[in-house]
Amino acid sequence: MGLYKKMLSQFHEMYYLGIVLGIIASSCIGSIAATLALVDLPGGFELFQLCVSVGTAMWFNATVLAQLNIKTVFNSLLISLIANILIIILHLV
Repeated sequence: MGLYKKMLSQFHEMYYLGIVLGIIASSCIGSIAATLALVDLPGGFELFQLCVSVGTAMWFNATVLAQLNIKTVFNSLLISLIANILIIILHLV
């Protein structure tokens, strides 16, 4: 079984715990990425990063509140975490 399918099955088994931890993780990592995007004087690229950071975190929260299917919620969590972690890495390197 692949890593994605294993993580998805674990998320499905403990769905309510997963969404609570996902909201906390997505919001915290997203706020770090948004802060790093605004540290310098924001130009066009930094504002784009801010929009991506805030948009992906809000999208995950919206999928949870809209009670979409579990795979959609899990995929939006992964997209949010990956996008925000990439923005953080971009600013720390």
